[in-house]
Amino acid sequence: MDPPPTNVAVQAHQTEYVQQYPEKGDTLKAEEKMEVIQLDPEKSEDAQLKQEMFEDIQLQPEKFEDVKEEGPLFHCNISDTQLVHKIAEELLVGLAMACVDNTTGGIFKTPATMADDIRTEMIDYLMQRSESFVAETFILEAGSEVEVSDHPLDIILVFIDDFDSMKRNWVSRVSGWLLSEMREEKVDDFVQEMELNSFWVLDRREHVAQSLLRNVDFKNLYHCSLKFKSEEELSEHQSKCGFRSVLCDNEGCNATFSAAHLEEHDSICPFKLLPCEQKCSQYLLRREMDRHCITICPMKLVSCPFYSIGCHTPVPQCTIKEHFSENLHSHLLCVLRFNHKEASTEYLRLRAEQIEKSPLSSGLEAIRVAKFLSSAVKDVEQKLGQLRIEEKDSEAKKTKEDNLREESPGGSLTEPTQIEHASS
Repeated sequence: MDPPPTNVAVQAHQTEYVQQYPEKGDTLKAEEKMEVIQLDPEKSEDAQLKQEMFEDIQLQPEKFEDVKEEGPLFHCNISDTQLVHKIAEELLVGLAMACVDNTTGGIFKTPATMADDIRTEMIDYLMQRSESFVAETFILEAGSEVEVSDHPLDIILVFIDDFDSMKRNWVSRVSGWLLSEMREEKVDDFVQEMELNSFWVLDRREHVAQSLLRNVDFKNLYHCSLKFKSEEELSEHQSKCGFRSVLCDNEGCNATFSAAHLEEHDSICPFKLLPCEQKCSQYLLRREMDRHCITICPMKLVSCPFYSIGCHTPVPQCTIKEHFSENLHSHLLCVLRFNHKEASTEYLRLRAEQIEKSPLSSGLEAIRVAKFLSSAVKDVEQKLGQLRIEEKDSEAKKTKEDNLREESPGGSLTEPTQIEHASS
């Protein structure tokens, strides 16, 4: 047997160990005391005393254990209601396409006989693809410059198309069949047949759709990914979660959607009660607004009855009377311009003022038809006689000539003025 190690050898070994593992130095010093006592049995009194001192100290070796925090146990996992519903609808269409393409040209197989088996294969395939989608995405993005849509519906539609292409038989692989109207009709008919027979009910499809959505929605934009430590915390959160399903409050609307889309739905809900867009006093459903505004709304804009003779001002139909009474002067100008096409603007203005001041104009504002107003104005003009404005014109020209003489150096008319006077 090898002789027991000496104190010097033990101390040298312990010193080297402490240098390598300094964090265990205190424990090693305590153990060193015990080894020295065991190596020197002759020193019984000192050994006994050191043994008692060591027991009083009761040094314990430091333990290194992995500290594990208690992780969340309860997942919210509420998904966008509208998106889940859309995916569920596409699942039925995808199943119909796969069944039709798989049995096209067959004698003993029909879409209905293969639907159950193909549905099972389809669910398994979609689940596997969705679970590995994130890894596939990073690989594709690293090796391709083509942008891929990250919307969950687009992603799942790609999976469905891939599954359908796998199930096509040699007849359905002909390009003409895939683009034919007959294929579309068969797919639509089989979708209706499955719905009537409740083959794959909506609730079960939505359950599958939720799982697919959670797998591919890696940005957590369409489902809640929060986790909680207790059922109480989860329950409290779910009552306020932005993805929880809510019903529309508008009477007559049965729409269901996520709470986060409440404002978006409210902005387009056809049963929303709104004030008239044309500022009349009525409140109407959004779906009835357009028909109201273009038919019976009292504030509907209409053309003036004298539009054909020059009044192009749009008028609310409930204010037609006010428009006639407030715009008699402009309507008279339109009629006079129509009756006297070669008359000057000044003459028409003075004539309109003369007619307005005349007692013969009483009742003109009540006429609603341009032809009748034109005839009435002609009768008034005949009774008033010809408007005399020649004297006013000669006085105005004389005043203009006097002003020009004062401004000219020789005190004579300039050539343009003389020409104008001669022509007059």
